[in-house]
Amino acid sequence: MFGPHLILEAYGCPKETLADMNALSSILDAYPAQLDMTKIMPPYVFTYHGTVEDDWGVSGIVLIAESHISIHTFPEKGFVTLDIFSCRDFDVDAAVDYFCKVFKPESYDKEILMRGREFPRSMPKAQQIVAGERRRLAAV
Repeated sequence: MFGPHLILEAYGCPKETLADMNALSSILDAYPAQLDMTKIMPPYVFTYHGTVEDDWGVSGIVLIAESHISIHTFPEKGFVTLDIFSCRDFDVDAAVDYFCKVFKPESYDKEILMRGREFPRSMPKAQQIVAGERRRLAAV
């Protein structure tokens, strides 16, 4: 197993929270440490203005050695999406609780995907898979 991917969609969030670029940047900057994960770059946060007036929002991502954390907000719609993907386990319920405290949604949906079901955790297994694939390709 490679690791969990939390997808959180929150509805009915206060517009002010969703529109605050500085707050989003601070969240993305600090949260990897709360997960005991390794931030490998500062957060990249920007405002997007679409062709439809109420489709604007703030988006941000922080790359972590274990994968990434991304947030996309739609202030006019009171909606935020969050993804945390990691190559190692983390407390999904604690993450949901934290982001619900931050964004104060009226309701939310969450999904947890377990990614990389066949991802090899050991170098010998990875070498065996690569060698088998090379033999298969050489026979073609």
